[in-house]
Amino acid sequence: MKYIKLMILVVAVGIAREAHGQQNIQFTQYIFNSMSVNPAYAGYKEQWFGQLGLRSQWVGLEGAPQTGLLSIDGIVDPIAKRHGVGLQLTADRLGPQSSTSAYANYAFRLRLNEEDTQRLSFGIGAGVTQYSLDGTVLQPIEGSDQVVPAGKISNWIPDLRFGIYYYNPKWYAGVSVMDLLSGDQSNNIFRWDGTTTDNIRRKRHLYFITGALFDLSQGLRLRPSLLVKEDFKGPTSLDVNAMFIFGDRFWLGAGWRTGVAVFEREYNRISGKSLSGRNSISAVTQIYATETLRIGYSYDHIISRLSNVQNGSHEVTLGITFGPKAQRILSPRFF
Repeated sequence: MKYIKLMILVVAVGIAREAHGQQNIQFTQYIFNSMSVNPAYAGYKEQWFGQLGLRSQWVGLEGAPQTGLLSIDGIVDPIAKRHGVGLQLTADRLGPQSSTSAYANYAFRLRLNEEDTQRLSFGIGAGVTQYSLDGTVLQPIEGSDQVVPAGKISNWIPDLRFGIYYYNPKWYAGVSVMDLLSGDQSNNIFRWDGTTTDNIRRKRHLYFITGALFDLSQGLRLRPSLLVKEDFKGPTSLDVNAMFIFGDRFWLGAGWRTGVAVFEREYNRISGKSLSGRNSISAVTQIYATETLRIGYSYDHIISRLSNVQNGSHEVTLGITFGPKAQRILSPRFF
């Protein structure tokens, strides 16, 4: 029975990710470190910053996605601050499927005013992803089913990503294209017994992020933000967040993730129907435990059709600022 449940999960998630544009890994707490969705963000904090993120999705559902992210970024020229670099490692597992990625990011940061409060960054990321499929986890009804590999198979796919990011003290905006090469479906990554499987590869995505900062009163700020993710196959994914910042040290807010019908899709023309865009609502918090250590937590309450078979999604992040104290900025970065 557990293998039947696992197969149902894989199929359901595959359909959902393909239809809703959710096939790529997405952290709720991207708002604290946007390098995961835009390589031009590398070096934005103008200090060396490392972050560990762990996400457990759809708790209680066997074989549900488990994701880990480790990143570090900073600037290599502390005076001019024109060159940002970053390294990002990601591991993701969904039932018998898994992927492990490593990306090196570089951002060229143009100074736009004398006060150095505005920068325009152009970023590029290059990396590689190992996609794996473990056939031993799947037990078909017929033992000779050629659709299921006999053991664990894997393949490496190189990849590129590009991005542009602008910021000033009051607002920011960025656009990026991710998975440029892994989204190329011209070559199958797995082949065995004359059968190919290519649907576990991440699809090409376009991201747009923006946000602002408002001073409400002394010691209280409001930071709304928006993320749009588009794969031009399913409904456009939309994340809306709002965070209150107390004393520049404690963040508390909420978010809403849904799908919106921006473009007409092939499934609309064929079936004449629209897919449900309901996904989740979330509670998000972050606290500066010390001057150099920040801790974040978020909980996603699922409002889609999976709501009755799981217990939501949990996400924890740990961020640390390091390097010579003389090179650290005195005021925190809010974007």
